[in-house]
Amino acid sequence: MNEASPPLEEGIALLLADLSAVQTEMLGVLRDKCQRLVSQDVGQIKALQPAEQALIERLTAIQARREALLAQAEQRGLPAESLKAVAGALPDPPRRGLKKSVDAARSQARLLQHQSLTNWVLAQRTLLHLSQLLEIVATGGKPRPTYGRKEPLSATSGALMDRAV
Repeated sequence: MNEASPPLEEGIALLLADLSAVQTEMLGVLRDKCQRLVSQDVGQIKALQPAEQALIERLTAIQARREALLAQAEQRGLPAESLKAVAGALPDPPRRGLKKSVDAARSQARLLQHQSLTNWVLAQRTLLHLSQLLEIVATGGKPRPTYGRKEPLSATSGALMDRAV
């Protein structure tokens, strides 16, 4: 084993520790956002934006470090498709710990995907609900008939839009 191996192994371990910390923080922010979406607190949702942006910047830096570690692994002749492949090609003592950390990071990433999807669905349902409310206000709650003669526009206007009730 050459002298270049400890920096690669340590670099991967540090990267995975930093990634785990960022993922944990991101999961907390996404859960807070979900609660604020449910309570429809727009001001508090906007207040989360700086924290989200800071986490995105940290993830971008981690991605750059990951690319550098994969390039270093490739220079050493190790498989460089992923950190899991690099960890699997390392000698036994560091391999076990790194593979567990990689698996934990993947599991945490899956949780983040699920929470992000939950927030997206919640936001979409809220938008759909608001759009239906606007339609009710605009039409006075009277849907246009699908078939038959067309009614004049004034017959379908909302009570809040004009004086006609």
